[in-house]
Amino acid sequence: MMLPKVAFICVHNSCRSQIAEALGKHFASDVFESYSAGTEIKQKINQDAVRLMKEIYGIDMEKTQKPKLLEEIPPIDVVVTMGCNVQCPFLPCKYREDWGITDPTGKDDEEFVRVIHIIEQRIKNLKNEIHSLLK
Repeated sequence: MMLPKVAFICVHNSCRSQIAEALGKHFASDVFESYSAGTEIKQKINQDAVRLMKEIYGIDMEKTQKPKLLEEIPPIDVVVTMGCNVQCPFLPCKYREDWGITDPTGKDDEEFVRVIHIIEQRIKNLKNEIHSLLK
């Protein structure tokens, strides 16, 4: 069975959406495929996010991910916007939701860790929702 494709979308695809892609692969790869992308991209993934994801989960996002434009990902079933409000990019899909998560860029590690844990919980909830729909 083909797994649904989930895209985590943010304008710059450098922090929250990258964290969500990594945690989606880590916690939910048996239920859905994870991607992330944006309409504008930074040169590299936010280095605080990279460091903290290594510390907390042992995940090196720079080994398997890079900032990507919307055109670089396959057709998507589920779009999750991270909370960029009016600037959130549009991508055709079967289902869409906005997580409304504040960007921790430029903030301290405590705020980054808080955001990472929020994303982890939302990934697990999404995994359960999609898993129940597939039964």
